[in-house]
Formats: sequence, C-alpha cells, structure tokens
Amino acid sequence: MIKNHIIYNIYLDWSFDMERAEGSYLWTRNGQQLIDFTSGWNTTNLGWNHPEVGEAVIGQVKKNTYAPMWTADAAQNEYAALLTGALPAPLTAVGRATGGTEANEMAIKTARAFTGRTTIVGFRETFHGQSVNTLAIGFPGPPVHDFVQLTYPQTYRTEQSPERVLQEFADKLERVLSTRDVAAVFTEAGIITGWGSTYVAPSGYLPLIRKLTEQYGTFMILDEVGTGFSRCGSLFGMELDGVTPDIVTFAKAISNGAAPIGAMVTRDDIAEATLAKSILVSTFGWTPVACAAALRTLQIHQRDKVWEKAKRDGEYIVSRLKRELQDHPKVGNIRGIGMEIGIDIVTDKRTKEHDPATVEKIVQQAFKRNLHIVCDHHSNIQLMPPLTIERTILDEGLGRLIESIKAIG
Repeated sequence: MIKNHIIYNIYLDWSFDMERAEGSYLWTRNGQQLIDFTSGWNTTNLGWNHPEVGEAVIGQVKKNTYAPMWTADAAQNEYAALLTGALPAPLTAVGRATGGTEANEMAIKTARAFTGRTTIVGFRETFHGQSVNTLAIGFPGPPVHDFVQLTYPQTYRTEQSPERVLQEFADKLERVLSTRDVAAVFTEAGIITGWGSTYVAPSGYLPLIRKLTEQYGTFMILDEVGTGFSRCGSLFGMELDGVTPDIVTFAKAISNGAAPIGAMVTRDDIAEATLAKSILVSTFGWTPVACAAALRTLQIHQRDKVWEKAKRDGEYIVSRLKRELQDHPKVGNIRGIGMEIGIDIVTDKRTKEHDPATVEKIVQQAFKRNLHIVCDHHSNIQLMPPLTIERTILDEGLGRLIESIKAIG
C-alpha cells in the first residue's frame, strides 16, 4: 500500500495517522483515542514517549549528536558499561548498530568469522530483520544457500506432549549440527515474537540448544530484540532459563523507541579474534543521542524492576482471558510469556485450523472500540501492552478486546 508517498508493508485496516502518543494511549489525526496493546511491536515497553527518556534525549542534543565510528562519545562509553554490566559476565564486547537487522547481520558475520563455517540455522516463520541474510534465517520461501530453516518446536498445533516435541526437535537439531559445518543457531528466548505467531517452545528449549551448540562447536545467537527489556518477566529473556549465548542482539525497546539503536554483544575473545574480518562499521550506529535514550531506558528498567510488574500483569491477562474466553468456539488457545501473549483464533477447536478472515475482523472490531491490537494475518492476535500500563487501563482494554472477540460470534 502507498499512502502519502510512503510504502506500507501492512494491510489498509491497520493504517492510521498518529497525532500523538503518551503512556498507554495513541491519538489519531481525526481525534480517536486508542488504548494501545502493541507497544509498537515491543518497542515502547516503558510506555509511549516516556518523559525521563525524552529529557535524556534533549539533554544530549545540547551536548553532542554524532560521533564517527573511530571515536566514542561519553554517552556511548557509559551505555556500553551499563548494558554489559546487566548481562552475564562473559558478554562484555559490544558492536554498535542502528537496529535489529544490523545487529543480527553483525552476529552472522562474527559467528562465521570465528568458526570458519558458513551455515546458519534458524526457524521457519520467524523474523530477524529485513536484509537478505536476516530474512533467510526464517522467512518462508525458496531455500537460500548456507541457511537451514527448521520447524519451530511449538507446543500448541500438535497432539504430542511437550516432552516428545522437545525430544524430536533435539534429534533433528543434532543431525544438522553433527555435520560440523554450522556456524550458528539463531533463536529467540523460547517464544516467537517477530513473526506474530507467539508460539511457545517446551520447557528446556534454550538449555537444549545451548548444550548441543557447545557440543558441536556451534555458536548460539540469541535474538532479544523482542524478548529483552522486561517484556517476558525478566530483564532479558535469557534469564528465564539461566542460559548464556555466544552472541546476543538487542534493538526495539533498547531506547524505548526514542532513537534508532541496536547492539550485538559477545565475548571479548570472540570480538578480538574476528574484528578484522567482521568489519562492524555503522555510520549511525550508537549516536550519542540514541545512547542517552538507551542509557536512561535501562536505568528505569533496573530502578523500577519493570520485569516484576510485567510478570504479574502477564499472568493476570492470561488468567482473565482464559476465564472469559475459554468456552468461545473460535478461541483455540491463549499462551505467552510475561506480557507477550497470543490468542489463537480458529475455525474449529478440534482441527485448530487457521482463520485469517476472523482474526482480521477482530482487529477491526477492536479499533472501532478504541483499542489498538495487531495480528499475524493467519490466526493469532499478539498482545504486547506497554509494561507500565495502569491496571485500570489494562482492564478497560481487556474488556474491549473480549467484546470484540465475542462480537464475531
């Protein structure tokens, strides 16, 4: 779709012009006030236009707005120290990026340079960026040389037990890794956030990948673009299973949407051995303004322990939705981790068949009720409210959502 000279890769019904945004609300240009249940797809985790983050940006603009890649502004040094200090001890070297795509490209280059291998393993119907390489990790389509896509071991659209799902996945992954030509396995922290399915993996998924990648000399790259910064009930998704990857990438909520920034973080020994080959150069990676926003964002998460509220509110959302929608003939499943929650809409609960038309209607019905939600255009509504949302606003939004689902019969 092209509107006002801008190319949109979305459906017309999702498109609206924003006038302003604050906290958990969006306002359209024609005056409609929406409760937001998207956080800009896991970007404004602290709520839209957080005043403290805005103040940090304004303060930095008055000092300095740019630093070339052969230098480091004080804001960059301060943020690098705070970010690596919040991660497991081995992850201490940062690649400066402008967003998730660039951070994941850096991760691919680093893994290939260190291992001397080229193959990257990912999962079908996952999203890690818009470049040719990052799309090849999970975008469904013709096979791409040096990229292998496995089926994600989700626990919903299967008749097997979680234990059996995990074991079958382990067997498939080990067969691929045993060739010893795989540079890295790319995954999120036990849930798919980027593609929109909100599929959840069985318990033990991340530890299993960590074990097998270590066994076969393969890197584990953890994409925390969607799961990081308190979204899943811990500051970072890796904390849920106590797993430390070889490389982790961040973007989206890293600056709460105030400025474009991403990060690839790895071990010192990996960075030292690969920096001459991986060429981690980005003209606008980590501008001082973006670092000031990211610094204040992380400070707020740590100060307020935002992840604790996200965990409580996520459990509350799932509990209420299950209580009020469990008997609905079109609701097949309600699942999630923290405040990353999916509602699966099906034609029949027994077959679990996708219902694209109905899920689109629910998005439209919600918009009419002044609630902003998004879906995967197949069957799943993905709920990602701001983690700072007040309980009264959350309840009002849930009420509108439930009404919207019941309205389609």
